[in-house]
Amino acid sequence: MKKIGIGVLIIGVIFATSFFINSNKKDLTLYETTQLSKATIETKIVATGKVIPEDEVEIKPQIAGIIDKILVEEGDKVKAGDLLVKIKVVPNEQTLNSAEGRVKNSRIVLNNSETEFKRNKILFSKGIISEQEYNNFELQYNQSLQNLENAESDLQIIKLGSSDGSSVTNTNVRATVTGTILEIPVKEGDQVIQANTFNPGTTIATIADLNVMIFEGKVDEGEVSKLKDGMELTISLAAIEEKTYPAKLKFIAPKGVEEAGAVQFKIEAEVLLDTEYFVRAGYSANASIITAKRENVNSLNEAVIQYDLETKQPFVEIEIGDQEFEKRDITLGLSDGINVEVLSGLNEDEKVKVWNITKPNKKKWEEE
Repeated sequence: MKKIGIGVLIIGVIFATSFFINSNKKDLTLYETTQLSKATIETKIVATGKVIPEDEVEIKPQIAGIIDKILVEEGDKVKAGDLLVKIKVVPNEQTLNSAEGRVKNSRIVLNNSETEFKRNKILFSKGIISEQEYNNFELQYNQSLQNLENAESDLQIIKLGSSDGSSVTNTNVRATVTGTILEIPVKEGDQVIQANTFNPGTTIATIADLNVMIFEGKVDEGEVSKLKDGMELTISLAAIEEKTYPAKLKFIAPKGVEEAGAVQFKIEAEVLLDTEYFVRAGYSANASIITAKRENVNSLNEAVIQYDLETKQPFVEIEIGDQEFEKRDITLGLSDGINVEVLSGLNEDEKVKVWNITKPNKKKWEEE
């Protein structure tokens, strides 16, 4: 029995030893290595927004009335002076009656003044009245004549929209600039009014030059300090894939606006368009802004960089033998989130441990 027990013990020890060795074999791993490589590293800010015309002009009537005829459509290209809309003047009844009353009164006064003037002119020629008296009657007559002309002119404006009866002056609404009609917010039969102190007036149409566009977007307060006027941007449009447009930053808002708990700053940039595609106003867009750039510098993938838990100093592990590594402190520069510039602490021929990527060491298994 004692011999049997010893035999069982020996077999158990052999089995345990074999299991331990095989387990260690499975745990053997081979760390990959990498080296410094030359790269261009950029840091960017991405702003979301849209492209819009630099200037939009609202066309408003010079007189109140009703839209009689619209001669253009949205999207039409027009030149300054082109006829857009015809307005029919519908005078206010009370205003019209008042104007007609002033004309009648002015005629009565003129008739009386004319009679007095002619009578006193005869008296003056006979030497019955003085020259001063005659001049006073002549002045009254001329003033009455002028008052009638003014009253008739006011009545003409109320009826037709212009003092000479020509509709070209006020009832024909024309383009004031050359461009594309973006919007016509009125339709035939709508009542419109001119701008005045208390009312901005009715917008007949909006015109803009679509060859001169700007990017309008917003950036976070944490990024706005990195921006400067004149910086170059790359604009990409959601509606036009695989196409970008250069732009130049021209405006950074001096005041931020809080949106959803974050402070945003408005920016504007001039977009340089070409003739390949027709860019419409309001296209959503993204602007990529390069804030820093390093060309042809030594770099490593961010994934191989480690940081000391106490000092927060970056370091890598350098291969000094077959799967043997030692810690090496390094100095880092610019990072784009994928690659990082290595300023010092590492030579180009040194191999760096890829500590978070391993593979089985099959060669060692076979040797053992």
